[in-house]
Amino acid sequence: MKHIKKIIDFFNDDYIFYIHIDKKIKLPEPELLEIERDGKVAFFSRKYKTNWGGRNTLRSILMLSDEVLKNPEIECIHLISGGDFPAKSSKNITDYLKDNKGKEFLENFSMPSANWAEGGMGRLLYYNLYDLFNAKTNWGNRTIQLALKIQRRLKYTRKISKKLPALFGGSTWWTLSRNCLQYVVDYTRKNPMLLKRLKFSFCSEEIYFQTVIMNSPFAINVINGNLRYIKWEYKHNSMPAILDEEDYNDIGKSDRFFARKIEYPYSEKLVNELERKKVNESK
Repeated sequence: MKHIKKIIDFFNDDYIFYIHIDKKIKLPEPELLEIERDGKVAFFSRKYKTNWGGRNTLRSILMLSDEVLKNPEIECIHLISGGDFPAKSSKNITDYLKDNKGKEFLENFSMPSANWAEGGMGRLLYYNLYDLFNAKTNWGNRTIQLALKIQRRLKYTRKISKKLPALFGGSTWWTLSRNCLQYVVDYTRKNPMLLKRLKFSFCSEEIYFQTVIMNSPFAINVINGNLRYIKWEYKHNSMPAILDEEDYNDIGKSDRFFARKIEYPYSEKLVNELERKKVNESK
């Protein structure tokens, strides 16, 4: 929670926050109240239990999106997690978006794709039980993988309706205009079939926004990238890498808005350096 507070405090008053925290995580009540009562926090929820890989992650993002759009003054929305930290100042981000008004920043590729195992289709063709079991536990992960192994051995696959739009995938994290996000929320209400079909899929949030947007009029405005600094290598027992102070210079040279993955204690010095950089830029 301290890291979330650091993210909030990093930004100026032009930015407000809509936050969802996993319902199953036990956190001290004073820390939760500190975040919920922060003046920059417009909405705070613990509605869903969000297992990694499960559809509830997507449902929580859609819920936050719906809440964001209730504020007519919001023009641009960044989707981030507690594993992020700003790599640019508020002013730099705002100026960049003004210069690129009307652009949508969304990593995307058509499916099946060589970017993902099995072209990404295994995420949809099999029952992926991530909402039922916590893949971050040994028992939960073994159960999920066993269910997949049995389905493959039996050559059982789920149908993908031809009524669904052309499928796209990409990174969870994006920066979208208000109009584009409104399109996604409206689509969800009018066309529930895609969201329903993504039940028992894997990381559906990496498919849903890409599929809806790349089949929409907003596709021509999409810049294929997410403005996130991510190192796709193994470091600190993690893939993608957990960033540390050795990454500071590369982050600074990039045009990325946010750096991820951030995890303590490995990233503490890096976060401190980014905070100092923000202070220097504001002088």
